[in-house]
Amino acid sequence: EVQLVESGGGLVQPGGSLTLTCVVSGTPFSRYDFQWGRQAPGKKLVWVAGIRAEGATWYEDSVKGRFTVSRDNAKQTLYLRLTDLRTADTAMYYCDSYHNRGRGTQVTVST
Repeated sequence: EVQLVESGGGLVQPGGSLTLTCVVSGTPFSRYDFQWGRQAPGKKLVWVAGIRAEGATWYEDSVKGRFTVSRDNAKQTLYLRLTDLRTADTAMYYCDSYHNRGRGTQVTVST
């Protein structure tokens, strides 16, 4: 059974930083592409960053230069480093293998 488990969310002030972690099990991690998405209350899920099996990355325009996606194949773990956070970044963040998705971790940016 494939499982993706996110962690690392929390409450942070504008301008702050967080690192989200997604531990993946039940699948040959190194062969897969992964992506991070987020969903704010009342809004659609938006894909914000992804990383291919060979390491190439992509970012949605609103997070370019602020978010960094990375992976550790030995640990079967995906990361999303969030910096210069804004209130508009408040959302539930999900990691996704294009086949399975975790339950998410909440990021709240507020004073």
